[in-house]
Order: sequence, then C-alpha cells, then structure tokens
Amino acid sequence: MSRAIYLSLDEGVVVIRCLSEAVSISTIESLPGGGVRVVCASSEGAERIRRKLHEYILDDDATRHRHRPTTPLW
Repeated sequence: MSRAIYLSLDEGVVVIRCLSEAVSISTIESLPGGGVRVVCASSEGAERIRRKLHEYILDDDATRHRHRPTTPLW
C-alpha cells in the first residue's frame, strides 16, 4: 500500500486532521491544480487517513510541481 495520498484539501486542514488522528507526515506539497499530496510516515497511518478523508481523495495521476531544473546546473 502506498503512503502517498492526493487530497483536495488545504495544507493546514490536512496537517490538523493528521495531528488529530496521530498520523505522522513524512512530506506534504501543494498541487498546481489545487489540493495537496501528503506522504505519511507509515502505511498504517496512510490507510487511517484514507478511511477518514475518503471523500476528498483525488486521482493518483494529479499534476505535481517540477522539482528538478530542465537544464543542468553546471
């Protein structure tokens, strides 16, 4: 089971919900089309968030921001 979840919520709301469910966040990033991608520290925590926030889950093929430059840095 993947630890990454795409949600149609604001970053602050996701952090608060994860804290209330005692789920540790490994990383969180905003998506260009709205929403966030959150990676939980454990697969059990990710499954708990999926159950609690199932109505806000987006497709896994949501567009993300580029992390690497298109040209070499040297």
